[in-house]
Amino acid sequence: MRRVAPFVALFVAACATTPPPAPTPVKPVTQVRERADLIGLTAEELVQRFGRPGFQVREGAGLKLQFAGGGCILDAYLYPQAGNVGIERVTHVDARRPSGEDVPQATCVAALGTR
Repeated sequence: MRRVAPFVALFVAACATTPPPAPTPVKPVTQVRERADLIGLTAEELVQRFGRPGFQVREGAGLKLQFAGGGCILDAYLYPQAGNVGIERVTHVDARRPSGEDVPQATCVAALGTR
């Protein structure tokens, strides 16, 4: 019995658990549309903002517009949205220096300026 007692004590201790901590409430994510946020804009809105794109290419169902200036190149990819057939909106943006180095979108938008 002496040999069993330590094992029983360990077994009981292992089974004794504390209740899990209460889950931390998750704060709802609120979208803040910054001046540099181009997601959702149409090609017309981009042209109003930056002028004529230096490069434009149709890629399948999408459209790529490229704006350059102030040491920055901005590529905006527009695709038609479900339910809005024919209306292409920006779904992705790449911003980089002419050397290829990535830059923050807001920095590139500021370098391009607005019309």
